[in-house]
Amino acid sequence: MLSIWRLGAALLCSLFMARAYASYPEKPITLIVPFAAGSATDSVARIVADGLSKKLGQPVIVQTKAGAVGQIGTEYGARAAPDGYTILMSTSGALAINPALYKSTVRYDPIKDFDPIIMVGEVPFALVVNNKLPVSSIQDLRVYANKHPNRLSFAYASPTSQISSAIFMQMADIHVISVAYKSSPQAVLDLIAGETQLYFIDYGTGLSHIKDGSIKALAVAGKKTSLLPSLPAISDTLPGFSITSWNGILAPHGTPADIITKLNYSIKQVLADPGIKSKLVAIGFEIDGTTSPEQFKNIIKTDVKKWAQWIKQAGIKPH
Repeated sequence: MLSIWRLGAALLCSLFMARAYASYPEKPITLIVPFAAGSATDSVARIVADGLSKKLGQPVIVQTKAGAVGQIGTEYGARAAPDGYTILMSTSGALAINPALYKSTVRYDPIKDFDPIIMVGEVPFALVVNNKLPVSSIQDLRVYANKHPNRLSFAYASPTSQISSAIFMQMADIHVISVAYKSSPQAVLDLIAGETQLYFIDYGTGLSHIKDGSIKALAVAGKKTSLLPSLPAISDTLPGFSITSWNGILAPHGTPADIITKLNYSIKQVLADPGIKSKLVAIGFEIDGTTSPEQFKNIIKTDVKKWAQWIKQAGIKPH
């Protein structure tokens, strides 16, 4: 009799939960962004949130929690209640680079503390130079830099651009002075002014400057992109070199699988919308929007290992 009662209780519980998931969401959803308002990630999040609000019939409110190179907001997302009402848009920088580069301060595990929902897409990077630098290709740059060792300066304004520039210098076998900046806009202004000569710039920041001719793009850091289809890939000259930064949406670990599935399906539909696509492309974003939660999890695992290896290879000491 007790077993029958337990079975009945389990069935009722399952029915109740199924009904709850079917009606999800019943209140507004908060989408955490671990970077400042106006950042590339924030811009992407607001476009996606607007489409998702219309799709789900509930407001999706973007809340920025910036600081510590994305650590504060990402940790907040990890510690939120796993009920589907607080989700996180984070990046490869915060999830794959930070744990290896900031070992003493990162208080989240990129694999164990999250249930991935979907990879939204990528922000390509390009190697750009000051217009007065007499080079037009990666090979030209290698020749010029070797004729003028330690005369050129390489700006960086994020862990991604810092590691990318260090690995590039190793693979290209050139000696260039690294210059740190607190923000990408300031790094770009100094590059245009000739204070520095080289910079790995994300398309969100740099696409308009490349198109208006204020800086010169030599090559894309990852795979060739439709945003600048004539630009060659660095890997054409330096095989194996590939840098990009992805944005993805995750939930705290323990979020019910039905909610993860519903969000994955809904966001895929949002990203397939032509209006949403055009807005994201306009800010230099390459849309993915096809990954399953499991595929996105594997991408995170692969990148965590890759960036840890590159940080070690570049000789950058973790903080």
